[in-house]
Amino acid sequence: MRVLLAGGSGFIGSHMVDALLARGDEVVVVDNFCTGRASNVAHLGDHQLFHLIEHDITLAWPEHRALTEKFDAVLDFASPASPNDFATMPLEILAVGSTGTRNLLDRAVKDQAVFFLTSTSEVYGDPLVHPQPESYGGNVDPIGPRSCYDEAKRFSEALTMAYHRVHHLDIRIARIFNTYGERMRPSDGRVVNTFVEQALLNQPLTLHGDGQQTRSFCHISDEVRGLMALLNSDYNLPVNIGNPEEFTMRELAEVVINLTGSSSEILSVSLPPERQGDPLQRRPDIALAQSVLNWRPEVSLRIGLQKMIDHFIHVEGIS
Repeated sequence: MRVLLAGGSGFIGSHMVDALLARGDEVVVVDNFCTGRASNVAHLGDHQLFHLIEHDITLAWPEHRALTEKFDAVLDFASPASPNDFATMPLEILAVGSTGTRNLLDRAVKDQAVFFLTSTSEVYGDPLVHPQPESYGGNVDPIGPRSCYDEAKRFSEALTMAYHRVHHLDIRIARIFNTYGERMRPSDGRVVNTFVEQALLNQPLTLHGDGQQTRSFCHISDEVRGLMALLNSDYNLPVNIGNPEEFTMRELAEVVINLTGSSSEILSVSLPPERQGDPLQRRPDIALAQSVLNWRPEVSLRIGLQKMIDHFIHVEGIS
């Protein structure tokens, strides 16, 4: 299969590239590197089936030999996705979730390709239903500090469904829940990498409030298995891809300190203004993924965190 993957130098996108190449697909990555890192795909530099093009998908397509041939699948993994990004790049996030996604959809229509959208659990906002099934419409603040990302992804989903209905485009929509692991950007504001970096540097682990907020963390290897299963399916509606095991932020901090052997303390701080509207709880209902994709996560939090800690020490050089 010939695949166009936008955002392929990012955290999740680069792992998806590895999985596609491993099964023999040809992969053309377009990325403007606003949050993606060339180091995430540096190991693929000499791979005959891998092509990397620096490009902003909100703009017109560049002239490039790798873009002239027809694609079998177009995958949209492109968007800044961390709390720090919400504060510093809100306009870019809204642009990539609207104009960028539409440019990719138009290419998929032109090539009669499968279109794959990576959406997010953020479409559920601060949920009033727990856990969150795909049928839940969400509880989203359309003008809060996080709204640029929440609403961009909600629009991307609506746009993708419209192309499915109007153009009969074959689509996949993955709602990704909190994913962690190797190749995450240190210091981007997400809780797992923040805690790991703080612990490795023996700095206080900063909890917002009492630390009783909950999240469900899926290791990147499980996440990519789920995304590949969805790509290989013929299911055209959104599917939650995440780990239903739920932890409080304080429990996460304690596990990170234990695994790193850190002397860090846990410090409660007030929620900064740019983090107002953070959901109090988040947990996927994965019954649909289990029944349609025969998928469920396998990597425990402790094992996944140890892999990530080792990566931060030996690859990122944090210790």
